[in-house]
Amino acid sequence: MMEIKIKKLNEKAMLPSGGSAKAAGYDLYACLEEDTLVIAPHTTALVGTGLAAAIPEGYFGGIFARSGLASKQGLRPANCVGVVDADYRGEIKVALHNDTDQPQKIADGERIAQLVVLPFLAVSFQVTDELDETERGAGGFGHTGRK
Repeated sequence: MMEIKIKKLNEKAMLPSGGSAKAAGYDLYACLEEDTLVIAPHTTALVGTGLAAAIPEGYFGGIFARSGLASKQGLRPANCVGVVDADYRGEIKVALHNDTDQPQKIADGERIAQLVVLPFLAVSFQVTDELDETERGAGGFGHTGRK
C-alpha cells in the first residue's frame, strides 16, 4: 500500500477516508469557516478541505464527483475532474458547481468529492509533418453513429 503524507492546515480538517475496503476513491470533506456554505444556482464555489498532500512523483490526485452528491443535489466538480499534481503543496480545494435551479447547501465536514491517486506517463511532444495512418483516421464527434 502506498503511503501519502497529509498535512492538516486546519485543526478541524478531516483526513480522506474510503467508503469501503475496496473503494478506489477516498472521500474529501469540506472544511468551512462557517457551519454551512450555500451555492447559488448555476454558480461555482471553491470549497477547501483544510488539507495539503505530498502526492508521490509519477502520480496525481484526481478529484472526482461523489455520485450521491451529483445525482441527489446536482453538485459536481466544476472542472469535472480536478488534478492535484505531485509538486503541489497548497490546500486541496474542490470547485463545486451547482447544476440545479435551486440553492444547494454544503455543511462543514460534509463529503464533497473523492480523491483517486492515479499514475501518469511523462511525455514529450515531437513536431512532425506526418502521422501514421489508422482505420479511423480523422473521424470523431459521433462518426460511428448512435446505435
